Amino acid sequence: MKQATASTVLTARPSYTRLALILGALAAFGPFSIDMYLPALPTIAAEFGVATAAIQQTLSVFFIGLAIGQLFYGPISDRVGRRAPLLFGCGLYTVASIGCALAPSAGGLMALRFLQALGGAVGMVIGRSVVRDCFEEREAARMFSLLMLVMGVAPITAPLLGGQVLIALGWRAIFFFLAVFGLFCLLMVWFGLEESLPKERRTREGLGYALRAYVGLLTDRRYMGFALAGGLASAAMFAYISGSAFVFIELNNVPPDRFGFFFGANAFGLIAASQLNRWLLRRFTAAQLLSAALSVTASAALLLFMVTLLNIGGFPLFVALLFITIGSTGMVGPNAMALALAPYGRKAGSASAVLGATQFAAGALAGALVGLLANGTALPMVGVIALCGAGAWMFLRFLAQPTRTMRSATES
Repeated sequence: MKQATASTVLTARPSYTRLALILGALAAFGPFSIDMYLPALPTIAAEFGVATAAIQQTLSVFFIGLAIGQLFYGPISDRVGRRAPLLFGCGLYTVASIGCALAPSAGGLMALRFLQALGGAVGMVIGRSVVRDCFEEREAARMFSLLMLVMGVAPITAPLLGGQVLIALGWRAIFFFLAVFGLFCLLMVWFGLEESLPKERRTREGLGYALRAYVGLLTDRRYMGFALAGGLASAAMFAYISGSAFVFIELNNVPPDRFGFFFGANAFGLIAASQLNRWLLRRFTAAQLLSAALSVTASAALLLFMVTLLNIGGFPLFVALLFITIGSTGMVGPNAMALALAPYGRKAGSASAVLGATQFAAGALAGALVGLLANGTALPMVGVIALCGAGAWMFLRFLAQPTRTMRSATES
């Protein structure tokens, strides 16, 4: 697959669309695996005789698995290409999903969720690498925005589908569904995805090179500014994911089969913001849009914390501010990823791996904090969201230091 510019993309619309659909499905490993079983958390806890907070920890374990998996696949894909690791990861995800469906205990489910994450991580890290293989900075940001549209269907449909499957067939059927999805992705890669990293562009070095590449990335101030800003913005969303079932279902008496409507509304906001981002990229740079979006995320998150702490406005205001906070992250992710990856063509796999590991390590920590601080109110969830939003804004401002004025891209 040749490196593409904007003009190349416009003359190759069918392959461009197919690429977006395949990469979007691979990126949906995370949302489907996380969101589909959220309505079932209280049911799983009751079956295994443990507290709901204990089952919530399977989310943190999943995030840790995603972080570790991406660090593994990134340099491997720089060396052997993108397709082979994708096929292996999809196969592991499918097998582990079947294991989750047959899990005999909470501990067994936690271990199998870790393996499931190790497999699912491949779609995220290599999907970003494929985009970097094919597109330059601005077109990469537009493709990442399009991927959020494709994969954004998952957060909307997954809780709704999970709630219905839970009622009709039980929670174990949710993981059988995920196994089928994993097999479907494997077949799409096998038959529909060309290799995007030709042999002449692959690295030849071994483990030492990968470690040096990671050290170089971790000491790159600008790269880490974008990585931490994007990672903490995602962590705010993961804190929401970890606490949302308790806040909506148990605190506000939302029925499990209706939970998906609230969850889906926030996912719709995220999708709408990502598509607005695609349009705005015609006039503004990715750095300008990232700075503006994170200002909205941080402000809305802090305001959400204040109204929850002071009990102002009730459930409607809470839902509205949560919508703005989560939705605005749809403009953060695509721009942060494109800006971080832009200088790293030959090390796209490793650079993508550090991005993903940062994102999900922060997500695991945020989810764990929500569980550890649980006090029977919504404050732990919104407090962690506010902390992540403010932290993301600070890392962007003081490490990455992007363009701070919203000038037209044609003027900059």
